[in-house]
Amino acid sequence: MNQPERYLVEQNQQTVGGWGSFLAYLLFILAAWTLFIKYLFPIGYSLAYGEPLTKYIYWDLWPIAHVWLGWALLARPTYTRMLAISMAVIEIAIICTLFAWFLAEPDWSIWRTNWFVNKAFVLSCFALILGTALYRPHKL
Repeated sequence: MNQPERYLVEQNQQTVGGWGSFLAYLLFILAAWTLFIKYLFPIGYSLAYGEPLTKYIYWDLWPIAHVWLGWALLARPTYTRMLAISMAVIEIAIICTLFAWFLAEPDWSIWRTNWFVNKAFVLSCFALILGTALYRPHKL
């Protein structure tokens, strides 16, 4: 292989780099940010004000799915494109539905504003992933 050493992978895989790596690391950053916004910040607030630890937590397991897709974009298993498309379609549908419900009766508390901003970034990320998977699948 003639690629620079940092892009070398096993012989049976394609090279990793560029746009696909950007999307993978964006997913890792979003997962970390989501963990902070949805879990660590609310727990810290609850501890500081003597409230129940789970009072302000918005439970979900999406950060695990985001890390899985990020890993898939780097490791390139055969199911990567289908995983990217299916996860993006599901995420976009869920977030758009939640936005419609939220914007019908907005609550701009710190908790809901954090949630809204986080979901806006997640929506943007998955719009990029879906567009890439559909129109430039070789970039995944």
